[in-house]
Amino acid sequence: MNPRVATRLCLLGLCLLSAIGLWRVIAGLTLAVPLDPNEGWNAYHTAALMRGGALYPPAHAYIVNNYPPLSFYVVGAAGKLIGDYIFAGRIVSFLALGFILVALRAIARHMGARRDAALLPSLLFLTVLILFSDYAGMDDPQMLAHAVALGGLWVLLARPRTRQRLALSAVLFVASIFVKHNIIALPATAFLWLLYVDRKAAGYFLGFGIAFLSMGLGLFHLLYGVSLLSVVATARMYSTEQLFEMGGAWLTAMAGPLLGFVLLAGRFYRKPYVVFCIGYAITSIALGLAFLGGAGVDANAMFEADIALGLSGGLLISYLPGWRKAIASAAYVLPFLFFAARNDDWKVANLQLHPFRAESAIASGDIAFMKAQKGPGLCEMLSFCYWAGKPPAVDFFNVGQQFDTGVRSDAEIAALVEAKHYAVIQFDPDSPYSLGEAVHDAMERSYRIHHSDWYGTFYVPK
Repeated sequence: MNPRVATRLCLLGLCLLSAIGLWRVIAGLTLAVPLDPNEGWNAYHTAALMRGGALYPPAHAYIVNNYPPLSFYVVGAAGKLIGDYIFAGRIVSFLALGFILVALRAIARHMGARRDAALLPSLLFLTVLILFSDYAGMDDPQMLAHAVALGGLWVLLARPRTRQRLALSAVLFVASIFVKHNIIALPATAFLWLLYVDRKAAGYFLGFGIAFLSMGLGLFHLLYGVSLLSVVATARMYSTEQLFEMGGAWLTAMAGPLLGFVLLAGRFYRKPYVVFCIGYAITSIALGLAFLGGAGVDANAMFEADIALGLSGGLLISYLPGWRKAIASAAYVLPFLFFAARNDDWKVANLQLHPFRAESAIASGDIAFMKAQKGPGLCEMLSFCYWAGKPPAVDFFNVGQQFDTGVRSDAEIAALVEAKHYAVIQFDPDSPYSLGEAVHDAMERSYRIHHSDWYGTFYVPK
């Protein structure tokens, strides 16, 4: 076996692993099976926008929107055609993921990665999504934001570097922030890298970026009557314990790509695109790790770092000769194959001819049960209330954070629960105090458990 064949076999391993996970993602796109509390949350805000309601509810409301606006318009338009805003959001997310994979390979090729090695950034990102998160095909703007930002990078790297391309790139980077506000490292790195390779272009890029961002912020305030900063800067607890736990898990999972990045930075740091990858990796890792301590933060905090390490890997494998190339490929690939082989939960979830069969049966029963309870519902997994046709009641996460940080009193919600205002309540049994002790105690006094299953505990009035 020669080194090229060994390298291709490693990449084929990631392809097969990704294909297994993608089958489950595709199977679940239009199933009424909750994947994450964000799905129902996004769907309720999209529905409000599409019927002419407020995208950003007033401060006293119990449904909070702390996301930028663009994704709600995109998913809303798709939802009008599909008839379900959660399904529409999943499909938009899945299509955005497809663009991300195409863009990463094209960007890697533009940076000088060889044909086979240029597949690594796409395969690595897809593998990380499938192994360590639910974001592939989930109703959340994260994938759309990455797709728009990578479109900006793709345009920026094209030659010749004209003012028109710099303007288009800046527009796309700014737009990505108005899709999801955690896309920071890539536009920052793009500007700093331009300063290194082309100061004149960097000046134009910065000017266009400031102009478009200013226009966007001004238009946001004009349309919604509030500043974007006040929208996204919601109350949130921070835990160093969570930071170390989640950060340690990420560092362990990405040990191979991190070692490859160190090797690339140490040996090839003079190459312009390696300089870009160094800046992108350092910036995205630092920002991502800092974000990991925030309450409600998930694996998506490190997605930019995953992308940066994937691009670095594509360049490293292209630069290394002979068997060093194959060994580096194995270091990037084998840990993920090992994880999938040893993780029983992942195998049970993904190695199925008919994914979601059991979950779908349970969820459909829960939705039918909730729909049968006449009156408002209170759902931690908001998609249950959405599919049951209940009006939005309480955003458990954001309102719970307001309670925890003392920004808001829980007395009104506790009183509603005490008075048996809700016909049905769904809670995650692993987090019974999501809305605080007072609400939990009121629920214990006024409600009884009807049933518990995979998706939580369901309560009805006593």
